[in-house]
Amino acid sequence: MEKTVMDTICSSFDSFFDSEKKIAKYILNHYQDVVDMTVGELALASGASEASVSRFCKKIGVKGFHHLKISLAKEMVDLDTSEVKVSNHISADDISQSLQNILANKIEELKQTVSMMDNTQLSEILNVIYHAHAVQFVAVGNTIPVAIDGTFKFNQIGIPAVSSTIWENQIGYIYNMKKNDVVIAISNSGESRGVITAMEAAKEVGAISISITNNDQSTIAKASDYHITTATREKLFLDGYCFSRVSATTVIEILYLFLTSMKEDAYKSIARHENAIAGDKF
Repeated sequence: MEKTVMDTICSSFDSFFDSEKKIAKYILNHYQDVVDMTVGELALASGASEASVSRFCKKIGVKGFHHLKISLAKEMVDLDTSEVKVSNHISADDISQSLQNILANKIEELKQTVSMMDNTQLSEILNVIYHAHAVQFVAVGNTIPVAIDGTFKFNQIGIPAVSSTIWENQIGYIYNMKKNDVVIAISNSGESRGVITAMEAAKEVGAISISITNNDQSTIAKASDYHITTATREKLFLDGYCFSRVSATTVIEILYLFLTSMKEDAYKSIARHENAIAGDKF
């Protein structure tokens, strides 16, 4: 399944020029109106030029404004088939409807993330992780919790994995990795300087690199041997935030579940780990 227009806009938002961001914000907040607009009307409503609208369409991979409207209309039909009507509005004054809005968009994030996975590539990713002597999770900023979660899960089933909250430690460990070890990089935009450096280090030592980002055209995605695209809908709610840990964490969970099914001693490893930490539980 191809990435939807809404997901493409959300994941590419930070790469847009200011005029393109105006158009993106208007579409995200008024997508139901855009399907009935002319290119001039959208330009006027968003405070951009008609030329900017044309460039924006090309940037998000649609053939033109007419194609954009058709794509949005199709996505609206899919939303309309739901029994629960949702929007991108969140208000503490209407908690019940806001919860439905959040839930619907989180479900859409997960559906899009899973649907964009390539079965052949996923099989290869699982194979290289399964045979790796060591796995290093790389992340900076708000993706670090996802990396820590991945490290915990992989170690639990007997796959040696490390991560660090200190970027310099991450790079230092990569330079001690061997050929066919695996580096898994997690990034929102796919343009984090620190993670790009990690990808370069992985290539230098011959480690296999896997990236998990919102943008399959990003520098990190293109620099890695394998890439998994995540969907995000956070821009529908918050202008200043566009990364959802839900999608990235789900990718880690998917890898974990598949690898658990592949490893004959996985449950033995899990039991051993649970027994070791049982003393800290009540």
